[in-house]
Amino acid sequence: MTATHSPSIVVVGGGLAGSEAAWQLARRGYGVKLVEKRPGVPSPAHRSEALGELVCSNSLGANELSSPGGILKAELRRLGSLILACADATAVPAGRALAVDRELFSRRITAVLSTHPRVEICREECEALPPEPCIVATGPLTEGRLAEDLKRRTGGFLSFYDAISPVVTAESLDRDVVFRASRWGKGDDYLNCPLDAAVYQRFVEALRGAERAPLHSVDQKAEYFEGCLPVEVIASRGGDTLRFGPMRPVGLPDPRTGREPHAVVQLRQENREGTLYNLVGF
Repeated sequence: MTATHSPSIVVVGGGLAGSEAAWQLARRGYGVKLVEKRPGVPSPAHRSEALGELVCSNSLGANELSSPGGILKAELRRLGSLILACADATAVPAGRALAVDRELFSRRITAVLSTHPRVEICREECEALPPEPCIVATGPLTEGRLAEDLKRRTGGFLSFYDAISPVVTAESLDRDVVFRASRWGKGDDYLNCPLDAAVYQRFVEALRGAERAPLHSVDQKAEYFEGCLPVEVIASRGGDTLRFGPMRPVGLPDPRTGREPHAVVQLRQENREGTLYNLVGF
């Protein structure tokens, strides 16, 4: 539906939700003021000033119609989603999932919104809900006066935990060890590092005794989210927990032996050039 008038609507937050909201309002004829505090006020999780920056993984999840996530993406495409259009345009190989070159992805979102005639991007911190119609899309990283304003209005609290996947360079990989394959023989978009029982056990022991990275200030009091656990936390729950979780070898037989390894570390391409890979589920 096209708006018969063009009032100004404020969207607070330039992440995935805020960027999509601004786009959908603008294409329906509304004027949009998109408020994003970066780069003037830095975020504890973001690295750039780009809109729609991904801070955890470059994967947006399942992309096939046989899964709920894939059905949702298909519906979003039919609705003219900016996020899905930019993701499709910057996709990298990821089997049945939709993964993106995250820098190209966020730059594309920023370019589209910054050149839209009905979108005004304001690089300033929002300290309280504005009096005009607004959408708050600041997510669990909301802090300062705006967080206090939201707590006062809703009585709710926000929680955040950042468990970002490590990224390694392609040149650091031993191609005599890794093999290329997607699970269940559906393509070959992933690199896989097989581990036998002895090597896996040494890995788990080393991980349990490894030095821990210091937590960000926003993580200090947050509870872990079961769907996004740090790999060392998974390892602490039992010796075999990792190989029944992110290191599961099911559906990934090593072509050199014809057998599934004891455990496997999967690597997903991080950028279009194929020079970087991230550790899936880590």
